[in-house]
Amino acid sequence: MRYDSLPGRTFPGDPDAYPGRDDVVTYLSDYARDFELPVELNSAVRAVRRGDRGHLVELDDRTYEADHVVVATGPFQIPRVPALAERLDADIVQFHSSAYRTPGDVPAGRVLVVGGGNTGFQIAEELSRTHEVHLSIGARQTPLPQRIAGRDLFRYLEATGLMSKTTDSRIGRRLQARETLIASSRRAARRRHGIHLRGRTVEIAGPEVTFSDGARLEPSTVIWATGFGLDHSWIHAPIFGADGHLVHERGVTASPGLYFIGLPWQHTRGSALLGWVKDDAEYIAGQIAQRSAVIAEAEPRPAVGTAP
Repeated sequence: MRYDSLPGRTFPGDPDAYPGRDDVVTYLSDYARDFELPVELNSAVRAVRRGDRGHLVELDDRTYEADHVVVATGPFQIPRVPALAERLDADIVQFHSSAYRTPGDVPAGRVLVVGGGNTGFQIAEELSRTHEVHLSIGARQTPLPQRIAGRDLFRYLEATGLMSKTTDSRIGRRLQARETLIASSRRAARRRHGIHLRGRTVEIAGPEVTFSDGARLEPSTVIWATGFGLDHSWIHAPIFGADGHLVHERGVTASPGLYFIGLPWQHTRGSALLGWVKDDAEYIAGQIAQRSAVIAEAEPRPAVGTAP
């Protein structure tokens, strides 16, 4: 919890422990209540479009114009499941990792977890206590221990400056292309947890899954730990490249008054993490302040002697 705090409010609890889902929800809810200005909740934004002065924000019951819009929807928006999942026999239970809750919710029988990232390993390890588990791994990720010499890994990442390395730095460019496996490893999964390691899932035909080495498996349940995709289809502004990806400079887009925050590697390794998002937030706040000053300067001023 040491690295989960936002400015002005320390994350409660043991600083060397990891918070649960409910801990984070409570913390963020309490944080929002501390603002001097009211925060409106439960108002889903259906679209954002360019307006005459700023951007039109469309809700279910109304539309309003905002001088500044900050998109803070995070990196985990649309569960990503490969197309070949559709070929799996209807009798086999399958769901994305975002729907996983506890081992007790998974039917008895052989379980295949597809995805060798942190989520895939963690789900496989937890399920291994009650199920026969097979873990399908595509690209290998560099394993790192959670604790080194009794201290949490993030202490070292912060102390060495790796968390603040920018996207355009040499090491930043290298790190962006790599995923890191924290507190798990192939060896531990196999020896300590008894997990059967499989290659990449390349084909599905009815009840049978085929892996890259030609091996086959007929699971009872398949859990897709295959990550998430971004969904910006509701944003109608000239801020996307020919490939559909968002184009920005440290969260600032080419559409004046439209900003993003919390994206992976938006500026540094920590951009999408609670403990480090404050740096990008401060930068965006500065950009908003500058633009607000320009707007105020351009506003027509009442003539001398007139009443408002």
